[in-house]
Formats: sequence, C-alpha cells, structure tokens
Amino acid sequence: MSKGTLYIISAPSGAGKTSLLRELLATSNEVVVSVSHTTRAPREGEVDGVHYHFIDADSFVSMTENGEFLEHAKVFDNYYGTSQKHVEELLHSGKDVILEIDWQGAAQVRKLIDENLSIFILPPSKTELRSRLAGRGTDSEEIIDRRMRDAENEMSHYGEFDYLIVNDDFNMALNELSAILIANRMNISKQSQRLSALLKDLLD
Repeated sequence: MSKGTLYIISAPSGAGKTSLLRELLATSNEVVVSVSHTTRAPREGEVDGVHYHFIDADSFVSMTENGEFLEHAKVFDNYYGTSQKHVEELLHSGKDVILEIDWQGAAQVRKLIDENLSIFILPPSKTELRSRLAGRGTDSEEIIDRRMRDAENEMSHYGEFDYLIVNDDFNMALNELSAILIANRMNISKQSQRLSALLKDLLD
C-alpha cells in the first residue's frame, strides 16, 4: 500500500482555510484532516473528537511532557497540539493527512517528518481580511485589531511553504487546492505502488 502524504496547511484567521478544507473533504475520501487537541472551550455546535479533542491544561501539559505531540503551540491564550501517533497511523493506512496548523506548528512538523507538502492560504487584501473577521459578529474591535496584528505576523512566513494560494474567488481557490493534491497523487513513485498489479500485467 502506498503511504499517504502529509499536507501542512496554514493561513491567517479569516483567510477562509476552514471553509476550503470543509469543501475539499466533501468531495474526496482519500484525504482526512487530523483532529487536534486543544485547551480552549468548545464553540457552539462543535463536537469533541470531531472538531477537536477538548482537554484541560493539565492533561495537555502531561501529553507534551510525554512527547506525544507532533507539534504544539499557544494561540490566542489556548494550547493546540497534534498527536504524532494518530497522524502516523493514518499515513501508513494510505490516507493523505492534512494538518491545519499555524506557521510555528509547521516548523515543528518539518523537523520531525521530512516528507510533507505545505500550502499557505492568503486573503486578497487586508481590507477584505478585516471585513471577514468583523463579519463573524462574535469579536470586539479590540479582538479584531489583535487578530489583524497576528495575521500580519502569520502572513510574513508565507515563504516557508511550498505552495501559495490566494482565496479571493472561493471556487478558484478550491480548484487550486484540489489540483495540488491531485498532482501529487500522480507522482511516479506513488502511482508505481498504487498501480503495481496493472503495471505488472501490462509489462509481462
């Protein structure tokens, strides 16, 4: 069985990353998003084990000390981490795995897993980014200002990634994201393993 590919996908809050991944997953059964652990409280409609594994701070620290995380970071006063064992099990089962993490987490993952492809998603402008953040209707102006500052820092690391997508037109961005995954699946080494029986029959 061909081993799956690890995809690292990052974007500033408000760039539309989550919406793009939701649509991508709805059209493909060959890729999954790794469910992260977090110490933040669940938002309305979020389900434990589906959107995140919600745990307390003490449990998170214990997992960190035991080396259970592939990456972990503190974001907006809460901790987030990705289980290394879970990701490796998915990859060895042949699934492509997406890590939806920030640039700090991406840097940690690259040190532990060499074989990965990373994608950064940008908003079309600062004005549009602020509009999207304000449009949520859940944050104060002070929090939006803070998210904008954090977004500028996040976006400054775009050069550390393999691919860059601008989410201006949603369908175009989705097509570009899908194209990266499809092209990688056609890689000669992956196809040679996946199509070994066919190749043997054709060449015998």
